[in-house]
Amino acid sequence: MFDDVASVALRGALDGLALRQRAIADNIANVETPDYHARKVQFEEALSQAVKAGRPGGAESTEARSLEPTRLNGSNVNLDEEMLSNIDTNLRYQLALRALDGKYSNLRTVINGS
Repeated sequence: MFDDVASVALRGALDGLALRQRAIADNIANVETPDYHARKVQFEEALSQAVKAGRPGGAESTEARSLEPTRLNGSNVNLDEEMLSNIDTNLRYQLALRALDGKYSNLRTVINGS
């Protein structure tokens, strides 16, 4: 019942977005750290392929170092980009959470018979 494709895909999206949020927070916290390279998290393509294959639970998030050019101190964190990515990620997280909550609300309604 909780393992349908949509529920599993939404939970996978929430996991990937949470990992991205942590990476963004680390990047922002280290914006002035010499030789720090920003981390980037990708999961959308893997999740999309896993859903198409009918096994959304098999999607893996990948984390890589940013290839952006570095500043004089060796750091390549772009604060403007990180802030925009943070807003986008938070909105996507809220959307996925509301979608999953909606599925559970419907289930509660059916169970309660109201």
